Amino acid sequence: MIELPEAANLARQLRQVAAGRVVDDVAVGHTPHRFAWFQGDPNAYPGRWRGRPIGAATHHGGFVVLEIGEAPLAVAEGVALRWCPPGSPRPARHQLLLTFGDGAALAAAVGLYGFLLAVVEGEAENPYLARAREAPAPWSAAFDESYWTALVRGVPPKTPLKALLASEQRIPGFGNGVLQDVLFEARLHPRRRVASLNDGESERLWLALRTVLTDMARHGGRVTERDLFGEPGGYATRMTKRAAGGPCPRCGASIVAESFLGGTVVVCPACQPR
Repeated sequence: MIELPEAANLARQLRQVAAGRVVDDVAVGHTPHRFAWFQGDPNAYPGRWRGRPIGAATHHGGFVVLEIGEAPLAVAEGVALRWCPPGSPRPARHQLLLTFGDGAALAAAVGLYGFLLAVVEGEAENPYLARAREAPAPWSAAFDESYWTALVRGVPPKTPLKALLASEQRIPGFGNGVLQDVLFEARLHPRRRVASLNDGESERLWLALRTVLTDMARHGGRVTERDLFGEPGGYATRMTKRAAGGPCPRCGASIVAESFLGGTVVVCPACQPR
């Protein structure tokens, strides 16, 4: 799943290999997928992109945005982006394939669900992308203590920390995948209510958001996710389902996994008391 660190890394890699190339051909819907979400008519994508140059690659929240002529491609959620060098095989399954004159290609394959949007000026923008464009990244200067305080005060007092951080697009690109390590670093349980935080805990969580996500992005994303070349990221996640039952890396207590708010949370009950 593309979350903030992976989006940042994919955009960086696309700038390295794709910028300046010209799209030779476009294949859409090679492998039908009910939950591959396009913008407008996907059959119009080839006409918009053939012969168009690749420009900058940026990221907004969990979206990777690749400039292609006048209709950028925005990719998000469970989409695997893979770069195929000239002469290399293409993935057997894909929902979008851009090929270039030298035989290189960029493939996009949707897992459970994902966005593959051609963002055309004048058309209504996808609301998730619009929100991601306007919200600052947690590692940016704009995501300062005043922004964080307003974010926390803008939710009902009984809101659990997991819901504060990973729902309602409050922090676009922040999902359950990065949540566990952030809360572990902050020594806070995902079931804690916003109203229960004192000033010191709130500041600790804000700092953990910034430092952990920055570290994840600096290392090319999480080891549980794959980059543009099919390689795992370099950030070794600590609080994952596989860690459940093992010792906490901080205190040695047994790590537990439990269901909460439609997913699994992994915590150290000693370091992260409820």
